Amino acid sequence: MSNIIEVTDVNFEQEVVRSDRPVLVDFWAPWCGPCKTVAPMLEEIADEFGEQLTIAKVNVDDSPDITAKMRIRGIPTLSLFQDGGVIAQKTGAGSLGELRAFVKGHL
Repeated sequence: MSNIIEVTDVNFEQEVVRSDRPVLVDFWAPWCGPCKTVAPMLEEIADEFGEQLTIAKVNVDDSPDITAKMRIRGIPTLSLFQDGGVIAQKTGAGSLGELRAFVKGHL
């Protein structure tokens, strides 16, 4: 089972902000090339850190309110939330190693 959940304007507060564990949110869009490179890496991160971390995907086209509220200007943007707030953020598609280091460095 995948540890990746789809989150929208409607359930963002419940699934991300009120989560009792860290949530890595991928702000993406179907037309975004680099976002497609990040997707399989997130699957690996979900398998690796699934016990400690929830991974959520927000389609910026479908969820304009939360995208604006979070001031997302470029995608893919990965935001790591803990205790209701962003503790780390990175924009752009890096390597799996960079993504792993980003997550590990903040858990």
